[in-house]
Amino acid sequence: MPLAVIGTVLLLLGAVAVACGVLPVGDVVVLADRVVPVLGFAAAITVVSELLTAAGLFDWIAGRIRRWGRGRAWLLWLLVCALAVVVTAFLSLDTTAVLLTPVVVVLARSTGLPPLPLALSTAWLANTASLFLPISNLTNLLAAHRLDASSPVAFAARMALPASIAVLVPLLVLALVFRRELGRRTGDATGDAMPAPVADRTLLAASALVLAALLPALLSGVAVWVPATAAALLLVVLFAVRRPRELTPRLVPWPLLLFASGLFLAMAAAQRLGLQVLADPLLGSGAGPADLLRVAGAGALGANVLNNLPAYLLLEPAAGSGTRLLALLIGVNAGALVTPWASLATLLWHDRLARMGVRVAWGGYVLLGLLVVPLAVGGAVLALAR
Repeated sequence: MPLAVIGTVLLLLGAVAVACGVLPVGDVVVLADRVVPVLGFAAAITVVSELLTAAGLFDWIAGRIRRWGRGRAWLLWLLVCALAVVVTAFLSLDTTAVLLTPVVVVLARSTGLPPLPLALSTAWLANTASLFLPISNLTNLLAAHRLDASSPVAFAARMALPASIAVLVPLLVLALVFRRELGRRTGDATGDAMPAPVADRTLLAASALVLAALLPALLSGVAVWVPATAAALLLVVLFAVRRPRELTPRLVPWPLLLFASGLFLAMAAAQRLGLQVLADPLLGSGAGPADLLRVAGAGALGANVLNNLPAYLLLEPAAGSGTRLLALLIGVNAGALVTPWASLATLLWHDRLARMGVRVAWGGYVLLGLLVVPLAVGGAVLALAR
């Protein structure tokens, strides 16, 4: 079912809850004050990512990765993984899923490699690398107001080791599973070729400068929607001058915004109806290693049963704040690797693969996820509790 349809249904259910008095108008105002900046950032950073792609920046980077790989599949894979981590950390996991997935598929085919190792790495890193910064995932942005490490730098310092473990564990598993494919020499394939050379180098250079200015601004402590919106506007102006035909309403992720808005409203209503009572005993209390593993485990379970965003919203009040909330983020982010619907990024990733004729065997995906999630989530939580 399309995200826009689900979002519309959820918004209607939320409106009914408000009309019936289940969800007070005052609660809606408080909710809007919290989520509007989050959704504003999501919209702005998506516009930035789409326009950077249209300028040819990701294709240009892919070409350099192919050159730096020097014919070694394992080196090419490591470079793709590094790119996926950086893109996820600074431009969000959905950007990695939507924009980087087609690039790595074309890159794999152009060098004679099977697409699945690079594509699966992209999906897993989109979720696990979203622990590095508040801007990497909507769940992190929602948690920011409850965290003592709410500034981007403080958050990054606190989560650097747990996030690194959450990234390294799936990479080790992938290296083992695909060791034969990654041991190959790469070359030119007869199938898809790399994208054509960039047509507008001025636009590419200007877009790269905007991105270079945006990245440190996102870590400056200013509300992240401000620099993201400024970067989006700058890119819109650049494209209005150089390639105005690229500026369409589809740059804005309307289905995602509608889905998230409806989900926020519906979950607020559900909590007022007492759904929160189910979460409290599931998460328990305390901040010892076993307690944090319990919180993260509940988050991972909720993400794979529901989806990581509603799981976070449901479990957030029971998690509280501080270290327990960081453990919940580890669970709902790094734990969302088992079911196809565990995160929106995974659904978007699969849609891109299907459009490019790359088949994913969900049985194998689930089994690998069941192996990776306990190791990645457990290791990251123990690093958090050190």
